[in-house]
Amino acid sequence: MLIEWLLNPWVIIIIVVSIVVGNIAALKYTANMKVGTMSDEKKQDLERLKKLDEERQAKINKHMKDKSPDESESGGSEGGE
Repeated sequence: MLIEWLLNPWVIIIIVVSIVVGNIAALKYTANMKVGTMSDEKKQDLERLKKLDEERQAKINKHMKDKSPDESESGGSEGGE
């Protein structure tokens, strides 16, 4: 008897409609959520990370420039001929 009641088309329609309405309500709620702005502490941390990365890149570039004249003195040409 329970199976016959659950397989009733009206019960199935009510279940499907309630799921669809629930999903639409959830999407509507999440679409209006505001993403918070970064706090000052996070901004400062980000700026420090950017500065450290710039310093690291400068060291790497300096190291590569210091290394490249030694390689060019060994007779290697970059022209390609």
